[in-house]
Amino acid sequence: MKKTAHIISHTHWDREWYLPYETHHMMLIKTMDTLLDTFENDPEFKYYHLDGQTVLLEDYLEVRPERKELLEKVIKEGRLNIGPWYVLQDEFLTSSESNVRNLQYGHRDANKYGVNACKIGYFPDSFGNMGQAPQILKQAGIDTAAFGRGVKPTGFNNEVSADDKFESPYSEMYWESPDGSKILGILFANWYCNGMEVPADEKDAKVYWDKRIDDATKFASCDQLLFMNGCDHQPIQTDLSQAIKVANNIYRDIEFIHSNFEDYVKTLKEKMPKDLQVIKGELRSQQTDGWYTLVNTASARIYLKQWNQLCQTLFEKVAEPIATMASNFGYKYPHHLFEYGWKSLVKNHPHDSICGCSVDEVHREMVARFDKAKDVAKYIINESLEYITNKINTDKFKHLGEDVYPFVIVNTSGYNRCSIVDTEIDIARKYFREGHPNLIAKEMKKIQLPKYKVVDINGNKIDAKIIDMGIRFGYDLPDDKFRQPYYARYIKVELETNDIKSFGWDTYSLVEDKENSILESKASLINNNILENENIRVEIKENGSVNLLDKSTGKTFKDLCIYENSGDIGNEYIYMKPIGEIPITTKNLKANIEIKEDLEYKAVIEITHKWDIPKSANELLQEEIEEVLEFKHRKSQRLEETVEMEIKTTLILERKGKGLKIVSEFNNICKDHRMRMLFSTDIESNVHYADSIFEVAKRSNSVDKAWQNPSNCQHQHAFVNIHDDDYGLTIANKGLNEYEILNDGRNTIAVTLIRSVSELGDWGVFETPEAQCLGNHKAEIEVIPHGKNLYESYKEAHIFQIPMITKQMSIQNEELGSENGLLALDGYGIMCSTLKLDDKKGNKILRVYNVSDKSTELDINICKFKGDKYISNILEEQTQNNIDNKVNLRQSEILTIGIGK
Repeated sequence: MKKTAHIISHTHWDREWYLPYETHHMMLIKTMDTLLDTFENDPEFKYYHLDGQTVLLEDYLEVRPERKELLEKVIKEGRLNIGPWYVLQDEFLTSSESNVRNLQYGHRDANKYGVNACKIGYFPDSFGNMGQAPQILKQAGIDTAAFGRGVKPTGFNNEVSADDKFESPYSEMYWESPDGSKILGILFANWYCNGMEVPADEKDAKVYWDKRIDDATKFASCDQLLFMNGCDHQPIQTDLSQAIKVANNIYRDIEFIHSNFEDYVKTLKEKMPKDLQVIKGELRSQQTDGWYTLVNTASARIYLKQWNQLCQTLFEKVAEPIATMASNFGYKYPHHLFEYGWKSLVKNHPHDSICGCSVDEVHREMVARFDKAKDVAKYIINESLEYITNKINTDKFKHLGEDVYPFVIVNTSGYNRCSIVDTEIDIARKYFREGHPNLIAKEMKKIQLPKYKVVDINGNKIDAKIIDMGIRFGYDLPDDKFRQPYYARYIKVELETNDIKSFGWDTYSLVEDKENSILESKASLINNNILENENIRVEIKENGSVNLLDKSTGKTFKDLCIYENSGDIGNEYIYMKPIGEIPITTKNLKANIEIKEDLEYKAVIEITHKWDIPKSANELLQEEIEEVLEFKHRKSQRLEETVEMEIKTTLILERKGKGLKIVSEFNNICKDHRMRMLFSTDIESNVHYADSIFEVAKRSNSVDKAWQNPSNCQHQHAFVNIHDDDYGLTIANKGLNEYEILNDGRNTIAVTLIRSVSELGDWGVFETPEAQCLGNHKAEIEVIPHGKNLYESYKEAHIFQIPMITKQMSIQNEELGSENGLLALDGYGIMCSTLKLDDKKGNKILRVYNVSDKSTELDINICKFKGDKYISNILEEQTQNNIDNKVNLRQSEILTIGIGK
């Protein structure tokens, strides 16, 4: 039977990597110019796959707008295939909603050219693939994915053993999400360059194709062979048409065609066997030797991951919900601003960008992009908040006197929550138009402040810390006149809120405290080195470690918060401990322990370690890098010379807190090392659970029999958890994406705080001194114990990442109540992903997902948004009409609910 060789032309285009963005950008212009010229000059050059990412169209037209008409022409003719993504993201280091926005903007960009996005879930070079990808893609009408990493076929005899349930004998297989969604998966078993630079000379072509046909046949499930004509930043092969003719002349039993993914997949489905292997869930290369999973990109340049967590949270958990809430009262939802802001952020999500595995110039530009995205999100938040606060009734505070300063606190999470919140109150303001700035400043400073207190809308006093912040310059930017500068006197207020409803708000006021009551002894959460509230008891040991008692279960967790330090002679991709080195810890190091705050609602203790750490690796490491010696074969060690690193660890226990909050701050003055915080669980379990994309992934604590790497680090988002039938421990974080379950007999959770290396580490010598991450760093963690209801700890971990937002108001008699909750959700194992508006009809969009291992029911028990509810897919296209307030979700299902206008 005659075989078909499908040759798909492409280039895998990293927007930035071993060269800065603009250098790659200029190369892209040249490549795209050549491509369009080739389309014009050679009608036999039929198709080109534009790497699955539409951002390249924007990049090209930014420099070559005059070629837009020709670009549109070849797209509409179906010759240039675009989408389905906006960028080729790293899936594990970008949030659930970021992955969705990436898919949505890729589809919308394709639609702008009058075509549908290419319906191939394209992951050519992702460093592992998310377990929910089949469900996400299937909801977007995509039933096939092509990927380069994460699963390894057993190889050359087309055989697979019964034990290898995650592997496939072929490059074609079925890929199934935890919810049961299944799609066709195509592995680039011979990589996505197995058809690059095809010779047009007959003699060379025979040698070339003999090997490549043999290699492809070893993995193919049928007579349809895939050859990817391109590679990283590969120039266009302008003589490909001639090369294909030569190949067809040589081989009479093979038909060589210039193909595209749509045609290839259609024919493949007709010819492939029906009993392909089914691979399930995450594809993380766990059935390999463990050296090239590239998971340690999760700890390369951690500052980027922290920036990303901040920006993602601001968009999907604050800006979109608050703008949606405001839209319910007439605010015009700024779709254009969201698209600009999201795209600015998502441009930092390609795998060589967010993974921190590029040259220093790339990551400097990323910080500027993060700053840009953050400012867009904050602008939308402020505009939306201003709109809502102008409609909230604060008239009830009027009877409290003349000096009354109301403010609102808004909860944009999908969960009811109480929290400790900071806000600033402007108690006096004078504009420059009213006098000379110097005189105004002096006048503001002389204001005599009374004693203040904070009250809620019912006049109840709220425990708070009130600090005079002095004067500060500020300015208004009115819509109808020039900027208005002023000086104002500020009071900083920190308070413990009441329970604020999900997607809701509550109002408070700063007022003069005229009571002169006898000072009562206050309740304290501190007793020497013990912090205690109604939920947990925390004992701080002499070495700065923590023993934590969960009062609900009686379980005590010992030896928490110990620091570990080890050398790292690897690179941005891969951690490598020097051979024979034993990591050092603070277990036997005496710490200084100091009470910093002892308030009714909060206790703060600061722990200081002064720790002698090896200064760097020895000189041999530089020689090994310059010789491009693979990390596994390096002999370098750390210097005996040490430097003293001071680490400040702040422990915070809130009166109503369910966990212990931790802030670690240090000035990194060492090189070539990794520092982690350790949390011993002493829980007997062979598995653990990590927050991932639309799921809490269940992962084994042990490695595959083929595993050789001494390290088994893995990805997380908001938390990692270990539990048994009775109790467990959840370690939440903000932007710390790497953890490891140690094989130490205690199931210790190790969370990476910093990793310092000096080279990119792929195919040549690319030194990256800024990847040493010298300077000041800050890491935030929450330790959350739990009993049988582990999902409450998962919610707490998500809440830990989401800030409350506040705004000062005036006394006003307006239409909205002083407290409110617009949408309340309930359901076992249900997590809230986001609340937003769709950009086509302006309907409200609520997305949730089920992290439990069984079907569950979502109950929308409060909904103050008007309109009929319906089910939509991940692209926010309606799929099911009117539903009621209770909806069933199957195990691990992602559910999007629309609410009409």
